[in-house]
Amino acid sequence: MAKKVAVLGAGSWGSVLASLLDENGSDVKLWSYNPTQVKELNEQHTNTKYIKNFTFSDSLVATNDLKDAIDGVDYILFVVPTQVTRSVAKQVAEILADRNQKVNIIHASKGIEEKTYLRLSQVLAQEIDPQNRKSISVLSGPSQAEDVVTHDITLVTVASDSDQAATEIQGLFMNNYFRVYTSDDVIGVEIGAALKNIIALGAGALYGLGYKDNAKAALMTRGLAEISRLGTSFGANPLTFIGLSGVGDIIVTATSTNSRNWRAGNELGKGHSLDEVINNMGMVIEGIATTRAAYELSKKRGVEMPITSAIYHVLYDHADIKETINQLMTREGRSEIE
Repeated sequence: MAKKVAVLGAGSWGSVLASLLDENGSDVKLWSYNPTQVKELNEQHTNTKYIKNFTFSDSLVATNDLKDAIDGVDYILFVVPTQVTRSVAKQVAEILADRNQKVNIIHASKGIEEKTYLRLSQVLAQEIDPQNRKSISVLSGPSQAEDVVTHDITLVTVASDSDQAATEIQGLFMNNYFRVYTSDDVIGVEIGAALKNIIALGAGALYGLGYKDNAKAALMTRGLAEISRLGTSFGANPLTFIGLSGVGDIIVTATSTNSRNWRAGNELGKGHSLDEVINNMGMVIEGIATTRAAYELSKKRGVEMPITSAIYHVLYDHADIKETINQLMTREGRSEIE
């Protein structure tokens, strides 16, 4: 019997994951708050704002009725922006409690909640009662939606505190172009997923300023060191950060023009203001809020993150990018492993 899955969030990644699950034989309902988008998906089988030149299967059903979306499902996949995850989870929790329904929760969003500094699995755990959830898992890795939709070879990780849930979700998503590995390091996978967007902003800015491959490699490598330092301070496995949700995700997000974080950084490097970049993008740029959360979190935990700090000051204090880079490059010398 086909598994029933609700996918919450019909942006690029949410709609492509819904399409993949539908292709794999799951019974999928794709939820969006936007009735115009739902109408387009159901009648035209397109999602033109987010995925160009692609037609979805007519077996994929969209809805803007959250109760309808999660009715009788086995899995709920959250792919909404980080900063609205809590509000959507509250609504889901009420529906599940009213129905005495118990489901597996998955999320595929990449960020840290502002002010609370919580990872998204923690947000979901706070809002959805244990009586109504079997497990909470995270799906992450180097996976541009625009490439997955063309069946480009893609490898990701599903991390969960439940080995059984991780194995079930692995089977739910995996096919001949989308390979899924399991992990028990939820902390490491979520932190790697969130903070790589900061590095992507920096990589885009370097490109916009005219810097070349050496600079990009330096940023990605030292950025990964910062991510690992913060992650391991919470108990993450350091090996996670040299895996798919660490170095793998940094490579694709910090080098691909499909990455909205890279594109945002590129515009900043060309001299556009942050407000201009946000308005022109028309989509959520997760790395902007994550930069603030990571910067503040690093201060609270006493973890040195100079690249993150530099990007924070550019975004929020209007620091000059070239001068900020010069300050990074002229810091006191030190050992690479510090």
